Amino acid sequence: MGGTLDFKLVQPEESIKDFVYCFSSLKNFSNDHKAVVTPNGRIDLICSKTNNNKIQVALLGLETQPKYPDQEISDFCSVSFNPLAIEYIFGFPVADIINSGRLMPDDFWGLKIEDLDHFDAFCDMMTRKITALLPEDVDVRKRKLFELVFALDGEISVAELCEKISWSPRQINRYFNQQFGLPLKAYCKILRFQASLSHIKAGTLYPQLNFTDQSHFIKEVKRLSGVSPKELYKNKNDRFLQFLVDDQK
Repeated sequence: MGGTLDFKLVQPEESIKDFVYCFSSLKNFSNDHKAVVTPNGRIDLICSKTNNNKIQVALLGLETQPKYPDQEISDFCSVSFNPLAIEYIFGFPVADIINSGRLMPDDFWGLKIEDLDHFDAFCDMMTRKITALLPEDVDVRKRKLFELVFALDGEISVAELCEKISWSPRQINRYFNQQFGLPLKAYCKILRFQASLSHIKAGTLYPQLNFTDQSHFIKEVKRLSGVSPKELYKNKNDRFLQFLVDDQK
């Protein structure tokens, strides 16, 4: 086993909360941890140092299955973006990188390797950059859609959403598939799983949310984490990195 993981998390300023979920940094991370990254419905910009002391910036798409990082990255800083940021901050879809990612240009957003040395300074710099990119206008239907699905942990039907935001199911699913690479219903299942983690971590191994029954709950947890609720609760060797986020949110 490697050194003790050093994880930090910073909440975004109120002015960018529609677009940014959190900032985080992780040090002493290596293959030895046999880590598992579970889907959380966010898009991550990962900034790390390469072995030849250069900065590497990667944008990771949405996850619909557990991921097992196998690259050797000891330290990184990241920005976890809410989906609204894809259209309005980045300006291009991420449907083609679902369950994968893409390397960004070396000079992306003017980031330099020394920006990764101090996490607080990294957060300040990224906040300034994101603030400068904030759009003047955001489609009120899209803003309301994400407000609702986040507030309800994905436990809202497509039909109910359509009624509340005056947007047809066909238009909503076209938007989700084109921008993110999955339909709204699949995205809501990810949010429901994410909300279940706090219950599982507390030792509640039966569904607290709108799962059909215990069997359905176990099946969904296995599909998105790779293990049963019982194994997830044990979190042997602190493998499930999403629990680190849950600790500090």
